[in-house]
Amino acid sequence: MVSPNPVSVIFDEARAEAYDEQFGRMKDIKATLHLLMLGSFLNLSADARILVAGAGTGAEVRFLAPQFPGWRFTLIDPSAPMLAVARRHAAAEGFLHRCMFHADYVSATPVEAHDAATSILVSHFLTDAAARQAYFEDIAARLKPGGKLYTVDLCADETAESFVPIMELWLDLLRHGGVPDDNIEHYRQAYGRDFSAHGPAEFEGLVEAAGFTPPAPVFQAALMRGWIATKR
Repeated sequence: MVSPNPVSVIFDEARAEAYDEQFGRMKDIKATLHLLMLGSFLNLSADARILVAGAGTGAEVRFLAPQFPGWRFTLIDPSAPMLAVARRHAAAEGFLHRCMFHADYVSATPVEAHDAATSILVSHFLTDAAARQAYFEDIAARLKPGGKLYTVDLCADETAESFVPIMELWLDLLRHGGVPDDNIEHYRQAYGRDFSAHGPAEFEGLVEAAGFTPPAPVFQAALMRGWIATKR
């Protein structure tokens, strides 16, 4: 797989320590994302294994682990400082023994069968279509047949008339969350170039080509969209 931008550099120790406090005013969107993730996984077995790609500081695991005491989690992230924070949370909240941590890309981790996988706000950093498809192929290789995928990314059809008001709404939300105006303008210019290079239809095609059923769109909040799919 082609390596994406140096995430381990971008998400360094200082960023990792502050990450959980960022975008606190958008926590209701995060809560909805987690609720839909829960709904997507309700029919999994009591001893399910969950692969968390781009696990960051472990937010998804912190949400799921208390509700499913028999589930085990594989947390994968190329940023060792982010995973260090996730490990601290797991130890403090009593589920460290149910977690495995890999400070690497998904492609470099053992090929072991999981019942489901999450990829939340990760793949939009892969601007090359082949690399993005390969990322989902790597996830599929680590799922059982019929394994569930829950994925969320920043994604929009930039050719649609609706794109401008959606983008403006999203930028207003970022301002509300405390992002400085200089960063907002950089974000506007970088969108579709440095991240989120593929529209919804192209993204869905990449996931399907990676070995999944056609992704079903289940969520949208401005530029943030979510899908569910099943490994063929």
